[in-house]
Amino acid sequence: MTWKEKVHEVIYEADTTAGKAFDVVLIVVILASLTLVVLDSVESISLKYHNLFVTLEWIVTIFFTIEYLLRIISIKQPKNYIFSFYGIVDFLSTIPLYISLIFAGSGALLSLRALRLLRVFRVFKLARYTGAGSVVSVALKRSMPKILIFLYSIIIVAFVSGTIMYLVEGPENGYTSIPIGIYWTIVTLTTVGFGDIHPVTPLGQFIATLIMLLGYGIIAVPTGIVTAEMTKENFSRNTQVCYNCGESQHKDNAEFCHKCGYPLNKSKEDIEEHEN
Repeated sequence: MTWKEKVHEVIYEADTTAGKAFDVVLIVVILASLTLVVLDSVESISLKYHNLFVTLEWIVTIFFTIEYLLRIISIKQPKNYIFSFYGIVDFLSTIPLYISLIFAGSGALLSLRALRLLRVFRVFKLARYTGAGSVVSVALKRSMPKILIFLYSIIIVAFVSGTIMYLVEGPENGYTSIPIGIYWTIVTLTTVGFGDIHPVTPLGQFIATLIMLLGYGIIAVPTGIVTAEMTKENFSRNTQVCYNCGESQHKDNAEFCHKCGYPLNKSKEDIEEHEN
């Protein structure tokens, strides 16, 4: 293999000793960086250990910068990684410290470092998590139309109920407008119950009771929709990432990338045959 292919195997793959070791190191660095973000937000700790935090943050930032560049150069079509979800997350979580050096008053951008937590999900491509992650992802996508219809129904209920409460209770009881009535309905439906406004009249309390009972179904319905879709999916444990285009969602025992046709278990003969 060329050195780029070796780097690709270490950084992108999880079924080799080197790849697993790299993933472990990456998890440790990510968790360490998140610890720095949390501690740095505590003023008393930040003032005492500010210089140490800055030094450690630079070490972490340089590590992520090198990793980001290696991911770009170790794939044949780098734009597929750069503009992918994880590519954008990697970029945004790496640049805050550099931006703070160029532009004064950009310290708020350092909160973007919290995006590094999302990078943990990439590391969960390890065999035991690949199937579960794929099932959840596919189930959520397939459930989205049903969930959107359900949310649309809830919006209608909130609008109608909020209007009725505005008419029943009136401004004298805190329902000064229809938006306030809708706000109260949503708070009640979600069983949050801030208590800043509440119905006073018997009719208003009766309507509130119905909305409270309806609120229990709001939690159960989306959960049932996603669960039903999850039971339809089969687990896939293929952790290979295509060296050519970076695609990672391959079926078990796949020999070629379903997106570009590049050999996954590539020998020299396979690659030459594919390129010819």
